[in-house]
Amino acid sequence: MWVFSPIFSYAQQHQLGLRLGEPLSITYKTDLDDRFSVEGMIGRGSANSAAYYRRSFENNRPLSSAVYQGHTASDAFTLNARVAYHEDITSEFDISEGTLLAYLGAGAQLRSVNVNYVYFTPNPSEQTVFLNESRTNIDLGPEGYFGSEYLFEDLPISVFAEVGLFFELIDRPGHLKLQGGIGARYLF
Repeated sequence: MWVFSPIFSYAQQHQLGLRLGEPLSITYKTDLDDRFSVEGMIGRGSANSAAYYRRSFENNRPLSSAVYQGHTASDAFTLNARVAYHEDITSEFDISEGTLLAYLGAGAQLRSVNVNYVYFTPNPSEQTVFLNESRTNIDLGPEGYFGSEYLFEDLPISVFAEVGLFFELIDRPGHLKLQGGIGARYLF
């Protein structure tokens, strides 16, 4: 039984909190050991640029003569699964209380946005009639990120800031989206 003592001696730490930024999410994180953690996030992401959705419409018109007029995007949803490597950098900054970590990670992200397109078909003999078509835009791909987290010494709270890049593989392969956020988590 003493062979397993290093595994049982590490206390797993759970964190639940809110991430403000892109995407805005509820975040749950747990440490696997003193260097690695896993995190799940669920929340709302922003829509892509107007040019992104216009290009999507142009590449998949409802009718061959359809002319793009505009769009609205709503109900953006994101789901993330991530793993990170942490390094304690407290001593490099001469911090006397609490713990400062730097981290680097990778994961997968699923994004979904409802898009309502407005278009028309040119007909010189009639008044222009605008038509609508609703679509769900689903994006899936890997993300890479880095950041820093501060764990308070006397409070069960951590605060963090991070920046990352989402690389779309499904729907529009190669599309990149810069993301970032700040947040706080309760440790239990």
